[in-house]
Amino acid sequence: MRLQKNTSLALYSVLEFVRTPQRPIVAAEIADKYGVSAHHLAKVLAELARSGILASVRGAGGGYRFTGNAKRLTLMDVIQMFEDFGDPAAQRAAVETHTPVESALNAVLSEIDANTKATFKSITLTTMMRLIDRQQAGAAPASAGPGGAPPKRQALRPD
Repeated sequence: MRLQKNTSLALYSVLEFVRTPQRPIVAAEIADKYGVSAHHLAKVLAELARSGILASVRGAGGGYRFTGNAKRLTLMDVIQMFEDFGDPAAQRAAVETHTPVESALNAVLSEIDANTKATFKSITLTTMMRLIDRQQAGAAPASAGPGGAPPKRQALRPD
């Protein structure tokens, strides 16, 4: 699954807000960090505010702050605000298949879509923050483990 730019910006932003939920953050601060247009990001933040995930803070020192529940809000909750998830199985079924190979491939792709969605639904923002903290602490080696062995896969533990 490939996420649209707005979806990625929403995920990056929400995770920035979860890290410091009481501190208002302006769009320009996040835009600078991720190298995107502050104007474009402001549109994404406004949508997150309309949904109740963020609140707009007016005045000096204003911006946006996190108002959601990081222990309950999942990646899918944020993603589905910006992605159109029509029924992929129905979309594939609407395409006339002529061969058993096409039918089998459509079945596999539908299963991949379902697994991806289930994974996004199972990962809360709190779980993501733990994963980010482990990555920053160097707990998840990027290449090989001791002795050249592949690194152990770290499981994401839902809350």
